[in-house]
Amino acid sequence: MAQAELALIVGAGSGLSGSLARLCAAQGMRVALAARNTDKLKAFEGASLHACDASDPSQVRKLFESVETPDMVVYNASYRVRGPFTSLQPEEVHRTLMVTAYGGFLVAQAAAKRMLERGRGSLLFTGASASVKGYAESAPFAMGKFALRGLAQSVARELGPRGIHVAHFVIDGGIGKAQGKLDPDAIARAYLDVHRQDRSAWSFEVDLRPYVEKF
Repeated sequence: MAQAELALIVGAGSGLSGSLARLCAAQGMRVALAARNTDKLKAFEGASLHACDASDPSQVRKLFESVETPDMVVYNASYRVRGPFTSLQPEEVHRTLMVTAYGGFLVAQAAAKRMLERGRGSLLFTGASASVKGYAESAPFAMGKFALRGLAQSVARELGPRGIHVAHFVIDGGIGKAQGKLDPDAIARAYLDVHRQDRSAWSFEVDLRPYVEKF
C-alpha cells in the first residue's frame, strides 16, 4: 500500500501555515513543520516538528536528511524590517534577504534534488504584495520578495519540464478572519488545489486578494 503524501511547510507558524497543516492532515496527507522555534508548533498533533533556520545551509541539509522526500514543499519563511530608507540598519536588511530569499533558494534546492529522483513534486513559494510593488519604508521586504519571485520563475522554467510543479503565490492583503482580510483557510485550499493540478494545465502564479480591497 502506497504511503500518504508528505507536505513539508518551512517557516511554519499559527496563521497560514497552521491552516495549511490542518487541511493537509484532514485530506490524509502526512505533515512536517519546520521553524526556528518549534515550541509554537506543538499544538499541531500528528505533525513531525523540526527546528530549522532556513537561512543556514547546514540546518536545511539536516532538515531534509530527517524527512522522507516530500511531495509538496511550501516555503513560508520571511523576515521584514520597516523604516525610512536612510535609517535602515544594514544588518537587518541582510537578515531580511537571507531569510526571505536565500532561505527559499536553500530549501528549494534541497527539495528539488530529491524530487527530481522520482520525477514529481510541488514547490510552492509564499509571496506578498511586495513581490510585485515596493512600498515606502519597506525596501528590504520588497527586495526579498522580488528576489523570491525571480527564483520561483527561474526554477519553474527549469524544473517544470522535469515533473516539478513550481508555483508562486502573491498574498495581496492582510491575513485574518475579519472582513477585508484573506481567510487563511481559504488560502490553504488554494495552495492544495494548485498542488493537485493536472500537469497539462499548471499554474505558475496565483494572485490572492480579498473581495474588499483598497486601490
